[in-house]
Amino acid sequence: MPSRSPARRALDRNAFLLVLVVLTVTFAWVIWPFYGAVLWGSVLALLFQPLYRWFLDRLGARPTPAALATVAVILVIVILPVGLIAISLLQEAAGLFQRLKGGELNVGTYFAQIMAAMPTWATSLLERVGLFDVASLQARLTAAITQRGQALAGRALDIGQDVLDLVVGFGIAMYLLFFLLRDGVAIVRRIRAAIPLAEEPKALLLERFTTVVRATVKGNVLVAAVQGALGGLVFWVLDVHAPMLWAVMMAFLSLLPAVGAALIWAPVALYLLAVGQAWQGLALIAWGVLVIGLVDNVLRPILVGKDTQLPDYLILISTVGGIAVIGLNGFVIGPLVAAMFVSTWELLAKERGEDAAT
Repeated sequence: MPSRSPARRALDRNAFLLVLVVLTVTFAWVIWPFYGAVLWGSVLALLFQPLYRWFLDRLGARPTPAALATVAVILVIVILPVGLIAISLLQEAAGLFQRLKGGELNVGTYFAQIMAAMPTWATSLLERVGLFDVASLQARLTAAITQRGQALAGRALDIGQDVLDLVVGFGIAMYLLFFLLRDGVAIVRRIRAAIPLAEEPKALLLERFTTVVRATVKGNVLVAAVQGALGGLVFWVLDVHAPMLWAVMMAFLSLLPAVGAALIWAPVALYLLAVGQAWQGLALIAWGVLVIGLVDNVLRPILVGKDTQLPDYLILISTVGGIAVIGLNGFVIGPLVAAMFVSTWELLAKERGEDAAT
């Protein structure tokens, strides 16, 4: 059999790489509608790998029962509480909407109380921009609430489709999680063998990938849960309506480092001060700064920044940017991209330094 010329071998290799790129892009396009399910199935597999190994040791090195037991534990300790919180959140949100629509919560009255407590220069400024007319503002708010309610009613079919997509995505994530737990070692071995890099940078990047995902998810989720719980507790003690709703909002916003939870408790504290509930407002400010803020300032650098080896400003920018570009999943993908970006440039600088030394 005649040997191929170097030009023919180069052409064949380039054609193969082109086919590989086309198939990879096509595959990514096919699974893109459920990228969130794939992401969280993979993240949960990384986070609960120690638990899977524990079951594997106790069950006589049988991967399938160990994976099933791990998925069952995840459903009980993670998914079930989240589902119960979601149900309570929907109930409180629906109740708040009905009270606003029925006039039980009069936004105009609250606005008038705040305006009465403001200094003259501030009210004059609001009058110039047309925001001091309480009746007009209340009418606009009522119209906006009614319009939003009608829009939600008109989107009932779309909402049902969104719920169906969520259920399907959840099922895919759990199904994928089972196989990633059971066959994860073999899958990682095959991925590692396919990455066209030298062994040392390949090992470093894979280790950094795993560390950043674990640190970002565990750290941010823990900080969010603690800040949301502390915020909901103080709102409940101060008799603020719908404390569960505000707690969940603070938990989500706390994914934004430094300023997240304060976007909820700070305006509420200012309102309490404006309407004459001085000790409640001061107590909420003290709790927000000294307790909720302390959680962010102490726990987040320990749980997130330490393991990711990223400065706080880069974590903030990458988290906010990831959420802005991708959505909620961006709080994982943003810092991950930033960490891999930094690691890759560090490897390049190291390689160039070694080349310059030789």
